[in-house]
Amino acid sequence: MSIQIEPVRRNLRFALPRGEALTWHPAGLHVTQFFNTLSLFFPAGERFFIQSVRNYRNEITDVKLKTQVSAFIGQEAFHTREHEQYNQALQEAGLPVDALERAVERLLANVARLPRPIQLAATVALEHLTAVLGDVLLRNEVLLKDVEPHFAALWRWHAIEETEHKAVCFDAFESVVESDVRAYGLRVVAFVLANMLFWSLFVPFYIVMIARSGGLFDLRGWWSVGNLVAGRPGVLRRALPDWFSFFRPGFHPWQHDNREFLAQAETLMNNLSGNDLEPQSAA
Repeated sequence: MSIQIEPVRRNLRFALPRGEALTWHPAGLHVTQFFNTLSLFFPAGERFFIQSVRNYRNEITDVKLKTQVSAFIGQEAFHTREHEQYNQALQEAGLPVDALERAVERLLANVARLPRPIQLAATVALEHLTAVLGDVLLRNEVLLKDVEPHFAALWRWHAIEETEHKAVCFDAFESVVESDVRAYGLRVVAFVLANMLFWSLFVPFYIVMIARSGGLFDLRGWWSVGNLVAGRPGVLRRALPDWFSFFRPGFHPWQHDNREFLAQAETLMNNLSGNDLEPQSAA
């Protein structure tokens, strides 16, 4: 692909209002907990992503790609830090975050024992999933409409950077594992298995989060999140073509050219400068 995007390290701190961890989304508890449950996966997941690409850092010879990998690692490290604080707020709200995070850590520790190409293929697979989710968030303004501004800023920042670096691990994979039939088979199998494992954890985690916060028998809440995912607006349902594109033999992440959303980064930074969300210079 001819598109070359240079990821930018943005060392931002969001000072989330900890007392609003269960009420920050105006659509209600079920939608709030959908986002909150996603956050549970990020600290351990992003540490795994960082290590899987670090495994090959000395074998990547392209100077531009090495620079992109370094920026990717920086972005993921900042995401990890901010979601650790996010998840601590959820723990303080009485949710079993520590136990759920340990389950994710145990799973990824087992994956980390597999051969390096499999680890990187798993990262490529999950980076496509996070890129699709990031695109969903940026493309559908209703998702963050009237949301508490600290949480809205964090999710927008994360979505922008997932979009910005969505091809880095893919390009690294093709650089060190090549792009032949075996490599294609590896990344596709990894994609199927990674998605099965992720959603098989996400669904029960989400149910636990809803139950512990008192919404298990709130049918209206379940209806609202069902509409969000599969009904109207059905943002995940409408994102399925982008998700399935990964199976194309000639796939590349930037075949879905959504770089127009990256311009939101400057607006986000300007907005942060105008209130108590203080941007800090990149380390």
